[in-house]
Amino acid sequence: MRLPEEPDLPFQINIVPMIDVIFAILTFFIMSSLFLTRSTGLPVDLPTANTAQEQAPSQLTLTVDREGKLSLNNQPILVAELKLRLQALIGNQATLIVINADERVDHGKVIAVMDQLRQIPNVKMAIAAER
Repeated sequence: MRLPEEPDLPFQINIVPMIDVIFAILTFFIMSSLFLTRSTGLPVDLPTANTAQEQAPSQLTLTVDREGKLSLNNQPILVAELKLRLQALIGNQATLIVINADERVDHGKVIAVMDQLRQIPNVKMAIAAER
């Protein structure tokens, strides 16, 4: 006795598991790329200003942290040596120096830094603020 033959079903590819795998890989790459970004500044709480404007990319960044310590492009520096070091760095070029001063730092410390910067020719100052 012969069994009846089963009808041939058309071949199908189930793509749902493939889509799941692709989304898992995509999620992995997105999450890993978020951890690759690095912050280049020192952590300070900037004051806010309604009239703050974007500045052209600056050549130098001067940071005054919460304790009043100075950093020039993330390198520690003293107020007394600021003028000489900047003159050596910029020469006769017109330079924009952005001052990132923590909002809790002593006002006199920021004025002392600005006073040193004003004595250098061809230096423009900008104070960083968040909108």
